[in-house]
Amino acid sequence: MTSPSVRPDDDPFDVPRDEPDPAARTWPAGSRLDDADAATAWDLLVVGGGTAGLVGAQTAAALGARVLLVERDRTGGECLWSGCLPSKALLAAAAAAADARRAHRLGVRAEVSVDFPAVMAHVRAAVEEIRPVDAPEALEAAGVRAVRGTVLFTGPTTAAVDGREVRFARALLATGSQPAVLTLPGTDGAAPLVPDDVWDLDELPDRLAVVGGGTTGAEMAQAFARLGSRVVLVEAGPRLLPGEDADAAAVVADALRADGVDVRTGARASSVQPGAGGAGALVLADGTEVPYDRLLLAGPRRPRLEGLGLRAAGVEVGDDGQLVLDGLRTTSPRVWAAGDVTGEDTYTHTAGVRGSDAAVAAVLGLPRRPSPVVPRVTFTDPELAAVGEPTTGARPGRRVLHQAHDHVDRAVAEGRTEGFTRVVVDRRGRVRGATVVGPRAGEVLAELTAAVVDGTTTSALVARTHPYPTYGDGPWNAAIADYRRWLGTAPVRAVTGALVAVRRRLPVRD
Repeated sequence: MTSPSVRPDDDPFDVPRDEPDPAARTWPAGSRLDDADAATAWDLLVVGGGTAGLVGAQTAAALGARVLLVERDRTGGECLWSGCLPSKALLAAAAAAADARRAHRLGVRAEVSVDFPAVMAHVRAAVEEIRPVDAPEALEAAGVRAVRGTVLFTGPTTAAVDGREVRFARALLATGSQPAVLTLPGTDGAAPLVPDDVWDLDELPDRLAVVGGGTTGAEMAQAFARLGSRVVLVEAGPRLLPGEDADAAAVVADALRADGVDVRTGARASSVQPGAGGAGALVLADGTEVPYDRLLLAGPRRPRLEGLGLRAAGVEVGDDGQLVLDGLRTTSPRVWAAGDVTGEDTYTHTAGVRGSDAAVAAVLGLPRRPSPVVPRVTFTDPELAAVGEPTTGARPGRRVLHQAHDHVDRAVAEGRTEGFTRVVVDRRGRVRGATVVGPRAGEVLAELTAAVVDGTTTSALVARTHPYPTYGDGPWNAAIADYRRWLGTAPVRAVTGALVAVRRRLPVRD
């Protein structure tokens, strides 16, 4: 059955058919909803082809479900096209430049020249190499019917895809997020960049002003400074990375300053004075002006919920603009949600796990509750990685183990001793949280994440053989120090002392 057009004029997900569409090249022929699709009763309708949607759809198909995935733009989502992947490719180029400049500390001299168009070509090539993994063809090969279009729910079990009705038993919302643009007087005429726009640059800005000292702002500020831009990073709060260990954030801030970033904390942007070609001046609350050639607004992201007809599906959105959720399920017993759209966080790894959990719950009816243990990494240099309970602030029943990296042999060998490892343990010595700041901190965090999930004790960590020398020695050395502290306690010392005394008196047998 065909329903009338249901695409409202103000639907932000609408993609006009009569305008040039660069995303079209990523879709194969036959990727529009056809008669057979409209006639099928789908077990799961997945709305959105980012990480949560891709993983959820493929999980459901692997369970034997009939799955229809609808994506309005390009499969792969923010992570592939404008987030994780391109940013790490850019950071890799920036790190290469920085390593060459500071190689003299190791007795190596090098001349550095940055070819920014070539850098961006590298970024785009990395995206293109990975794109097939997330492509519609890969979904079809996994048993998912992937189509391009917009979705509008018309009832609890019906939706219109580009105006054609489809029927489903369950649905998974995975529409992702979009930048929440900071609104300042003068912004409209300033043509500011948001992080999603950076990848269209072909010319390195001579002066870059970055507003927002969170993860994205810190990463982009350092990357562009290392590539040759004069960068001013403006953060209204008292420090960068406000959700992280304050001492670890200070290490990152010092590293940004060493790379030439003018870090201004406690500085609130109040207005913009736009100029020609994207240039202008950012005006701070104290009247200070920060001239720039490009302005980057690196603020938070907000869920994409507009234009979906959620009320018709029985899905409620709170006054705060967030989905009302019970775990992964919305207020509709037939609709689940995963990824950025939930407002939980904007981590790709979380989106993948939650997408799979939601698909299992929707298709099999098995209850799946999100794990509260979510590791996170800020990919500055040094990296800042954290998981579990905070590593600052005294709390009853908790101890914080601290290991400076000037006692980590790999860090000493590489001249990178500015970082540290902190591990939170409870009364029984079980790992409850950790922060690592230093090179490869994200990789080091993997073992600590498993320790938090499994309730691993420091004595168990000590008993594991670790490869040497690695940055993983940081948490291991912290665990060894804690184990030795336990051996030195009066009750344990009394027992071990008695055993040693007995052994002294026993004859040695060949």
